[in-house]
Amino acid sequence: MSEPSGPRPTLEAVAALAGVSRATVSRVVNGGRGVREPVQERVRQAVHELGYVPNSAARTLVTRRTGAVAVVIAEPETRVFTDPFFGRQLRGISRELAAADTQLLLMFVEHRADYDRIGRYLSGGHVDGALMFSLHRDDPLPAMADRAGLPTVYGGRPGWAGADRAPRPLYVDTDNRDGARQAVRHLLGRGRRRIAVITGPLDQTSALDRLDGYREALGVPAPDPRLLADGGFTASGGERAMAQLLDSAPDLDAVFACSDLMASGALRTLRARGRRVPDDVAVVGYDDLEPAAWADPPLTTVRQDVEEMGRLMARLLLRLLEVRRADGTPVPVPAPGTGGARGTAATGSAGARRPNPMQLTPVITEARLVVREST
Repeated sequence: MSEPSGPRPTLEAVAALAGVSRATVSRVVNGGRGVREPVQERVRQAVHELGYVPNSAARTLVTRRTGAVAVVIAEPETRVFTDPFFGRQLRGISRELAAADTQLLLMFVEHRADYDRIGRYLSGGHVDGALMFSLHRDDPLPAMADRAGLPTVYGGRPGWAGADRAPRPLYVDTDNRDGARQAVRHLLGRGRRRIAVITGPLDQTSALDRLDGYREALGVPAPDPRLLADGGFTASGGERAMAQLLDSAPDLDAVFACSDLMASGALRTLRARGRRVPDDVAVVGYDDLEPAAWADPPLTTVRQDVEEMGRLMARLLLRLLEVRRADGTPVPVPAPGTGGARGTAATGSAGARRPNPMQLTPVITEARLVVREST
C-alpha cells in the first residue's frame, strides 16, 4: 500500500489504475453484483495499492446502508458495566459484527427521557438495524423500531403487547423454563424440600419463565409467597431477597437464585446469618458466568452460552439485512417451530443465489446444569 503523501486517492484514480470504468469500481467497492471475478480482483488490488478509503456518506447514498447497527440495552449504563452478562453478550455481538465490517453503536436507557432520544435516532436513518435486549413488558422500544421500519432482532422472548401478532419478532433466547426445572429438580434430588426462589423483575420474560420452571418442577400451581423474593437481577438485590426469605421462612433448606449475581448476594447474606452452604442451605444460580466459579463455595448453576447468544443475535440481523437488500421487501418471520430450512439458499428471478427468508426464525438455545460445591 502506498504511503499517504498527497491528496486522498479518488474513485477515478482507482479506476485508472485498474483499467476499468468509475462505475465498475463503485459497484465493486459497494458490494454490487455483475462484475466478473478477475475484474473485481484488479479493482481490489488497485484499492490496496492506492490506499483508497470509500467515502462513507457517498457509499450510503449508493447502497442505502450505513454500515452500522444500534445495540440498545434497556438498562442504565451503571448496571450494564457491572453485570458480566451484558459484557459477554456484547462481546459476542461485537465479534460477529466486526467480522461483517459493521460498526456497533451502543445505547442505554438511563431515564424515561432517553426513549425520545433513542426513537429519534433509530428513525433518522443513522443505522441499518437494531439489536435490543433486557426489555421490560411496557417498553416502548419495539414499537419505535416498528414505526421506523427498522430491521430488529431481540434478546429474550418477546413479552410486550402485540408481540404475538404477525409478523412475529425475531429473537434469541435460552430455554429458561427448562433451565429452572433442571435447577430445582437437582435440589429435590439432593433431598431439599423447602426450596425458595429469588427472581428477577417479573416484567421481564426471562424472570417469568424461570419462575414458571421453578413452579413446574415443584409441581405446584403457584409458588409459596413466603419462599419467593425479587432480587432485581443484581448482587445487592440478591442480598436483600435472601434476608427477606430467611425472615419469612427460616426453615428453608435451599434457594434457586435466577442469576449468578443474585446468588452471590444470597451467599453473602447466608454467611452473615451463620448458615452453612450447602450443609444448611443449598444454593443454585443461573448463567454460569465468572461470579459462579469465584463464589465461596463455587456455585452450582445453570449454564447459558451468553456470548453465543450475542453472536446469534448479530448473525440473524445480518441475514435479515441481506435478504432485504436482495429483494427490497420485508421478510415474514415464521413462528417458532414452524420450520424453514437453515443454512440454505434460494434462487431469485435473475438466477442469483440469496438467503432463504425461511431460515430467519427465532432461536432458543440449550440450558445446562453445572454442578459445583454449593449443593
